Amino acid sequence: MMHDICDSPVSLTDQAQLQDWNGVVHGFLSHGTKTPVHLGALLAANPNFAMGHAARGLFSLMMGRKELWSVAVDAAATAKTAAANASTNTRENGWLQALDAWLAGSPTGAIDAMERVLIENPRDTLSAKVSQAIRFILGDGVGMRRSAERLLGAHDSDHACRGYILGCHAFTLEETGEYAAAERTGLQGLRYAPDDAWGLHAVAHVYDMTANPDAGINLIEQNTGAWTHCNNFRYHVWWHKALLHMDRGELELALSLYDSQIREDKTDDYRDIANATSLLMRLELEGMDVGNRWAELADFSENRTDDGCLVFADLHYMLALAGAERGDAKVAMTARFAHDARQSGEMAGRVNDPGLAALSGLNAFSEGRYNDAFIDLSTARPAMQTIGGSHAQRDVFERMTIDAGLRAGRIDQTEVILSERMSQRAGHKDRFTATRFESLAQARRIPAQ
Repeated sequence: MMHDICDSPVSLTDQAQLQDWNGVVHGFLSHGTKTPVHLGALLAANPNFAMGHAARGLFSLMMGRKELWSVAVDAAATAKTAAANASTNTRENGWLQALDAWLAGSPTGAIDAMERVLIENPRDTLSAKVSQAIRFILGDGVGMRRSAERLLGAHDSDHACRGYILGCHAFTLEETGEYAAAERTGLQGLRYAPDDAWGLHAVAHVYDMTANPDAGINLIEQNTGAWTHCNNFRYHVWWHKALLHMDRGELELALSLYDSQIREDKTDDYRDIANATSLLMRLELEGMDVGNRWAELADFSENRTDDGCLVFADLHYMLALAGAERGDAKVAMTARFAHDARQSGEMAGRVNDPGLAALSGLNAFSEGRYNDAFIDLSTARPAMQTIGGSHAQRDVFERMTIDAGLRAGRIDQTEVILSERMSQRAGHKDRFTATRFESLAQARRIPAQ
């Protein structure tokens, strides 16, 4: 029995294979480009390594793409066959159980399986990161924090992956409103793991939420080694930089980053689509003409109307369809939501609430029916956390709700939501908040005709 760089047991006996597995671990923790390369080499050399097949399945499900569900099903079957042909330990069995649970429609069951692994292996940074990744998809910030904090004591200064668990912890602190602690923890983590893009981005979140764009921009520019090596996660870091420039009023610069970096590669990964659509919508809310940029995003999104993996992804697809005025595709997405909401299961529940109301609100907003948009988006607000993503990512829907309220003349109700948004940011007033309070004041000075 060997141990990997997480100081956790792995059923490998060959040093070269262990090196590839460590490449998988490090790649996943650092959002590196070589993760699938190492995993492919390992499984080619050792097709009976069950945990490797389970990793392939879990990583596929995290992609949030309908066509990868069958890949995960195949990986689960292959993992079981491999486990029957070779010895496995309880850690590896836990990964197989996690994959089975998710495929059975229970991502929370997958989390439970990972947490059982972590009880026995508290130094297992990889399983900790997977647990956090699934909780992130479900919007469970409190659970992410609780999980990370149970493991901090086992990740002492001699742990090879200490920096990455600190990065995970920093993000959970930020998502639960502990901004000063999140900043300290994230910066400490970067000292241990200078290539931890997740930890760097956690601190960028802090600066976004506390209206400190100068610090955020400096952080990103002075720590390029933490994120330029990344897979498409680097586009998300560029997205953060664009948001920070927007908060300084530098809208043209934000749009230039969209063209040169955020959509440098025209991918259809839902996370890349989310970066792009949410930035374009923010810019349009500030009165900027974004030209025909919606069209290429809508071309991809039209192929995703029946995807149905994640409400978070679907709502961003709808932003693209609305922005490009793809009426037939909007109708198809709306019909599929109505169908999925009637099904059972964890994800169907999220389609029902808040998905239906949120989707209806986006439709209404795009059609200029701002009163309807405000009602629908306000109805969705209490449960929007459950669609996953971060506060910063979901903020595009919060901004649309506020602007719908302003345009519909719902002054008092809009002020409540705007104040709640500022309270979530520990009282910090960013540019959006300041300008919308000015709009509210102006509306009160000029009574409706």
